[in-house]
Amino acid sequence: MEPGRLDAATLERRIADDAIDTVVVAFTDLQGRLVGKRVTGHFFRDHVLAGGIEACNYLLAVDVDMTPLPGYRFANWEQGYGDVLCQPDLATAREIPWLEKTALVLCDLFDGRSGEPVAVSPRQVLRRQVERAAALGYTVNTASELEFYLFRESYEEAQAKGYADLTYHAPFLQDYHVLQTTRDEYVIRAIRNGMDGAGVPVEFSKGEAGPGQHEINLRYADALEMADRHVIYKNGAKEIVGQHGRSLTFMAKYSMDNCGSSCHIHSSLWDATSGEPACWSDDQPDHWSSPFRAWVGGLVRHSGELAWLFAPTVNSYKRYQLESWAPTALAWGLDNRTCGFRVVGHSPTSLRVESRVPGADCNPYLAFAATIAAGCAGIEHGEDPGPCFEGNAYVADDVARVPPTIVDAIAELEASKLAVEAFGEEVHHHLVNTARQEWAAFGGVVTDWERRRSFEQL
Repeated sequence: MEPGRLDAATLERRIADDAIDTVVVAFTDLQGRLVGKRVTGHFFRDHVLAGGIEACNYLLAVDVDMTPLPGYRFANWEQGYGDVLCQPDLATAREIPWLEKTALVLCDLFDGRSGEPVAVSPRQVLRRQVERAAALGYTVNTASELEFYLFRESYEEAQAKGYADLTYHAPFLQDYHVLQTTRDEYVIRAIRNGMDGAGVPVEFSKGEAGPGQHEINLRYADALEMADRHVIYKNGAKEIVGQHGRSLTFMAKYSMDNCGSSCHIHSSLWDATSGEPACWSDDQPDHWSSPFRAWVGGLVRHSGELAWLFAPTVNSYKRYQLESWAPTALAWGLDNRTCGFRVVGHSPTSLRVESRVPGADCNPYLAFAATIAAGCAGIEHGEDPGPCFEGNAYVADDVARVPPTIVDAIAELEASKLAVEAFGEEVHHHLVNTARQEWAAFGGVVTDWERRRSFEQL
């Protein structure tokens, strides 16, 4: 067992020894944030461990400001916003070293009356796609590379400034820069070591292509485990920098003056029975197996209609700029960072495809689910990705493009037959409504851009 991970017996023993007095019992909302309750250790041991805990179902029908939204079938005012049962998945239990005497466990959600899994909960959406891949004979391993901007202001100071004119932690672009990242190390080291201590294995950290921008890479895992690691890391990184009087953002595009923050998703196929890698073939000149070729073909063909699951906010689409390191082309290339899909790896265990489409604001459960849905569709229908793109995909005129706005992405998701087939009609409706409500919320505010442009000039 990895350091920081807890099995049931160890968790109960540490609670009994008063080494753990608080258990965070949590799940993710549609925005990918951890929501839930802090439970006393003894109450968790005596009651929650076996029986779970309840939470209001409105948590899967709110926006980022916790405002209940209209248009949902799953939860609404007419139904009275009842409870869901949060059942701890003890395979996710771990200590949280940056919080005193605290453990965390993630939950699966069930209907309190029928006992059925809540289909629209993000973890269940991903579970269904994991099961779909397993039915085809594959385990899907993933890794998500999250980027963020680090600022010298605390979260309280950033809020007081309206999150504008903040001080980047570095005054210059710091991609792979060792001297500047040494200056940031008092924060970044705390995140790396904290994650390792919480059973979220870290491979490395590096400076990124913006001032104060960083990337901390986690070890790959099966899709469900990786999504769990992703949300724990994202939440924990904010908690840790807050303890240091700093702030960071996972916005897809904090400023149009600098690069956006991505969530590159690496995916690979493994035989579900033997555990052997399934992307590689010794019989092909390029070493691609037939399933891997079809997997890449599915990603290329279907990622456009599933784009909202990779880019869920109005801000997400500001990231897709020419020559910005964020892709605009739904094409694949060999180690080509201008393409939406970059195939890398030179051995049976390392061959994989990197989707550069998702932003750091994505919900990993939904983004991984979309990846698997597209890839599995490729395998089921024998999709071919077409020839390798060579050159600068930003200026190509013969490739499909990422939807340029959330309006375009909503239209593609709404019309997607694949989304209905893969996720089910109820989940499809829930996702489309969430996307529509995001756009409606943006349409209901006056922005600084409008005031600067129109106050005097019009």
